[in-house]
Amino acid sequence: QVQLVESGGGLVQAGGSLRLSCAHSGPTFSVFNMGWFRQAPGEEREFVAFIRSSGSTIYYGNAVKGRFTISRDNAKNTVYLQMNSLKPEDTAVYYCAASYYGSYYSQGSYDYWGQGTQVTVSS
Repeated sequence: QVQLVESGGGLVQAGGSLRLSCAHSGPTFSVFNMGWFRQAPGEEREFVAFIRSSGSTIYYGNAVKGRFTISRDNAKNTVYLQMNSLKPEDTAVYYCAASYYGSYYSQGSYDYWGQGTQVTVSS
């Protein structure tokens, strides 16, 4: 059974940075493609970033491109999201998710989800 646990969220001022972590336990982490999604109050959950199992392919949502960086450490069973130049509109609950295969931007492609971590950016 796969478990994903996010950490690193919090309150930060606009322009600041945070690094989110997602620790994976269960079947081999290195076979999973990993994604980050976020959901703001009253909004649909949206795609943030994706990294392939090998780390060879990365995609970002348009809203975060150039500011966020996804990475993974397969030896530590962890995926990271470095968030720089944060804006108030980045305020949301951030979720990591694991996928065997499928469209990187589609929530339906992901088989396992974490419980989420709150990120709040003040202006």
